[in-house]
Order: sequence, then structure tokens, then C-alpha cells
Amino acid sequence: MEKGRLEAFSDGVIAIIITIMVLELKVPHGDTFATLRDHDHDLWPKFLSYILSFVYVGIYWNNHHHLIKAADRINGGILWANLHLLFWLSLIPFGAGWTGETGFAPAPTALYGVVLLMAAIAYWILQKAIIAEHGKDSLLARALGRDLKGKISPFFYVLAIATAMKYPLFANSLYVLVALIWLIPDQRIEKVLKEDDRKH
Repeated sequence: MEKGRLEAFSDGVIAIIITIMVLELKVPHGDTFATLRDHDHDLWPKFLSYILSFVYVGIYWNNHHHLIKAADRINGGILWANLHLLFWLSLIPFGAGWTGETGFAPAPTALYGVVLLMAAIAYWILQKAIIAEHGKDSLLARALGRDLKGKISPFFYVLAIATAMKYPLFANSLYVLVALIWLIPDQRIEKVLKEDDRKH
């Protein structure tokens, strides 16, 4: 399979994920801003959950693009690793919907963290699958280096999951912190690709 087909399929799935999330934001019945704070249909937690989840999906889409760009070829292991990542990303709308619906209650907050943790692990597996196919001296392997952000993110997720049942606000703050860490696009792969282009 050409990598363009894999990237196009992934882009389509990610676009659907975002569409599902926005459809969870039900239009209020009313024509004033006060309607947004109706006790029976409080949209603010849902909207905040949507924003955070949109940022996370956007981060994965951005970094996935650079990841696939660094690959020269695709094998079966990479295909399955990519599907594994998309599986966990597809659960983000469920996690976002539940946390928003319940006003960031403990159990939904913990489950949301599990989904984010598993997506991070799936992304790491995809990286390893691409490096295994291209070698330890490949562009991607050189670009990732020590991958500090990739190593500290799961730690924050685990900490958030462990504390969510008692301190859901703290747990959600950790999810926001990880998103902020990754919000600036990762330039490592792009930098190595540019250097490689200059050599050729």
C-alpha cells in the first residue's frame, strides 16, 4: 500500500471523529444567552470538553501527518498500528460526551484519561512500527531522538487517572497541561526532513 492511501484514510476517520464531537453539542431551545446556562441543559461543560477534545484530535492529526511523511513505505505492521491508533482516537467523542454531560464528574474524567493514555500508547507503537521497518538510523528515528514529550505525557495521564476519582478538577487540569505541551507542532521530523532534502 502507498502511504498516501493510509494518510487519506486516517484523515477521513479523524474528520468524522471531529464531526461526531460537534454533533454532541445540541442547540438550546431559546433565544437568549441565559439559555446556555439552563440547569437542565448546561452547555458550558460540554463546550469546554469539546474544545479540549478538538485540540487533542488536532494535535494527533498534525503529528500523524509528519509521522507518515517521514515514512518511505508501509507494511502490514504499520497498517495495524495505525488502525490501533484510530480505534482509540475514535473513542474520544464518547469520553468527551460523557465528561461534558456530567460536568467533569470523577468516573467520566478517569475514563477520558484512559482513552487519552491508550491513544498515546498507540501512537508510540505506530512510531516504533515505522522505525522497525525503516531502521534505527532512519529519518524518523533520528528526528524523535529521546522523545521527551512522548515520555512525560503518559506519566501525566496515569497521574490524572489515579487522582480523578477524588480530584477530578486536578485530573482535568493535567489533561489541559499535556495538550498545551503538544499544542506547538512538533518540528523535529520536519527539521530532519528539510536537512535530508538539502543533502540530496
